[in-house]
Amino acid sequence: MLALCTLAFFVTMVGRLAISPIIPDVVETFGVSNAAVGLSLSGMWLAYGLSQYPSGILADRYGERRIVLIAVGGSTLAALAVSITPAFAPFFLATVLLGAVAGLHYSVATTLLARTYDNVGTAVGVHNTGATIAGLVTPVAVAWLAVRFGWRIAVAAVALIGIPSTVLFARKVRPTAPRRPETPLRDRLRVAPALELLSRPPIAFTLVVAIVSEFAWQGVASFLPTFLIEYQDASTPLAGALFSTYFVVQGLAQIGVGALSDRIGRDRAIAACMLAGVGGFGVLIATSNAPSIVAGIVLVGIGMSFGAALMPRFLRELSAEEQNAGFGLVRTVYMIVAALGSVVVGALADLFGWAVSFGFLATLLAGVVLALTINSLFELEY
Repeated sequence: MLALCTLAFFVTMVGRLAISPIIPDVVETFGVSNAAVGLSLSGMWLAYGLSQYPSGILADRYGERRIVLIAVGGSTLAALAVSITPAFAPFFLATVLLGAVAGLHYSVATTLLARTYDNVGTAVGVHNTGATIAGLVTPVAVAWLAVRFGWRIAVAAVALIGIPSTVLFARKVRPTAPRRPETPLRDRLRVAPALELLSRPPIAFTLVVAIVSEFAWQGVASFLPTFLIEYQDASTPLAGALFSTYFVVQGLAQIGVGALSDRIGRDRAIAACMLAGVGGFGVLIATSNAPSIVAGIVLVGIGMSFGAALMPRFLRELSAEEQNAGFGLVRTVYMIVAALGSVVVGALADLFGWAVSFGFLATLLAGVVLALTINSLFELEY
């Protein structure tokens, strides 16, 4: 179960990551700005976030297996649509569609793992390595294919893994029984219960931490290759390789962060990640020699591995009956706001340069550390 959910996450992440390494090519093809492409990526992440809440509700009604299958197969088809767009407007729409179908996976799969495994942090960390493997393979492969055959072929190549992965998941994963098959969908979308859940102090506090952290993650995922190309003068293949290194570090760190958070607590593990991220951004902005760039990439990778500690922080506040829809709801809320990460980072880079843009992300992570420290020192129990 864990391996197949991880494979599904891999496919949905490949589809989304395939766009970041070819942003300069997209800018040139359609004659648009970094901010415009960043807006399309923000739309993708916004759609990804909006899908989280209905994905949990749909899983309760129809079962987790069916929803994950739609996510994997839909991500493959949406990536193909991105690759054949003739102008920026349909590119924008196809990118948003990609985020919407990919977003059906994570909340449902994570809730399923939480019900299956006792060590939730460790299970989430392993599951999140699907993103790591995607991050290892996708930037290098897409950059190489883009140089050899053009960016359209590079994005369309997602189907080479998406189609067989969809078939494998369909054949190997047993149908899962829905939890609330008879409950009308409209009854699950009532505003009052959703507001009550979101207003619980521990969940509200965790939402703030998640919004800021995910905002930074999306800014990095969207523009780290472009930052390396334009600020550090790296070639496209080298930037792709460094982007892969970032995801490898993030994935390996997530396993450790998840296990560490099971032992020492979620907040301490999250704070350690944020401090690493602050240091990594500082190194990348202040230095330009190869060893320092690699060190900065490693630190940022560790910083962005916070999810393995943050997701269980949400789940501990939700009852078993609330986890599918409740976890989907909080994911939707924080990712709607965090989706602005791509467009804000791109706009700051256009207006003030990459040092200000990435320095802003470092400041946000430092703010998370401060909030967690205050919560602990004053025993606020948020």
